[in-house]
Amino acid sequence: MKPLYLLLLTMIPTAALPADKEDDVKGVPLFDDDEVVDVTITAPFEEILRTRSLEEELPGTFVYRDAASGEDISLDIKIRARGKFRRQKENCAFPPLRINFRKSNQTLFANSDKMKLVTHCRNRSNAYEQTVYKEYLAYRFLNVLTDWSFRARLMRVRYVEVEDGEEIAVAPAFLVEDDEQLAERIGMKRDEAESTSVEALDPAYTNLSSVYQYLIGNTDFSPIKGPPGEPCCHNYVLMRNDGTQISIPYDFDNTGLANPPHARPNPRFGLANVKQRLYRGRCVNNDRLETTFQLFRDRKDKIYALVNDLDGLSNSERKKTIRYIDAFYKIINSERQVNYRFRKACLGE
Repeated sequence: MKPLYLLLLTMIPTAALPADKEDDVKGVPLFDDDEVVDVTITAPFEEILRTRSLEEELPGTFVYRDAASGEDISLDIKIRARGKFRRQKENCAFPPLRINFRKSNQTLFANSDKMKLVTHCRNRSNAYEQTVYKEYLAYRFLNVLTDWSFRARLMRVRYVEVEDGEEIAVAPAFLVEDDEQLAERIGMKRDEAESTSVEALDPAYTNLSSVYQYLIGNTDFSPIKGPPGEPCCHNYVLMRNDGTQISIPYDFDNTGLANPPHARPNPRFGLANVKQRLYRGRCVNNDRLETTFQLFRDRKDKIYALVNDLDGLSNSERKKTIRYIDAFYKIINSERQVNYRFRKACLGE
């Protein structure tokens, strides 16, 4: 496998895969397209919303409209609540979900198993529907910058209670690539260590992800350690192959880009709100900043295109999102701002 920093700079489509592995990777049709998928999920939602169990998977059906044939395809699934903050009733009336597609080899969900469904937090709330679109954009921004990122597929979901056929909600949602799917695609394996070190992580990718977190206004993460007793890391997944170790970010709900009504900054950072940016990259990687900034400049048009082309994002939120990105590019194009906000604000340890 080539050194990661060379692959990061070249960004060729198959950069994540060693040549002898490419033919072995299973295709995941779900991520071959980015058109919105129309879905109806029928399940015991009253029980799911009441118990929010992390252990018990309940039976349901997942019906989607096939783009090629125009026909509805029905899959048997297992479904349960997931998450931490958003799973708590006091925070979100509707929790994030995990869907087990089991065996569906000849469908859009071939080679997909247990997947995270990022959902709206509250029913009949335009603010929370817009949050889903903006968190989806966060995943897509990182896809534009590097193959070492979780892919996502946007959906419009109708939720139906199985007992009485009552419609619970209709809202945007998106499925996120599973850890194993990502690992296979990039030719790596999940590292189950509880922690790692900055020195062990590939410096080019670490710097890219740190600047990316600054772009989206995220401070709720750690690429080197997670909660006690859990695999590394906090809102990052640790991957390894042939001595190369990288931490790949996910979960962008509590960010300035998404800016949901419930978002609050960590009080230890002294930020007024989640939209206020704070760089949490490492000083040891400061010599890579200019190369990283250039990658963001090179991908600038694609990042803006994602915002401008996203159906469902309201005009007001589109304008706010563009202004938020504008501010990032203004900062990285100012040497004075880079020195103040990056080089002097970086983490020494």
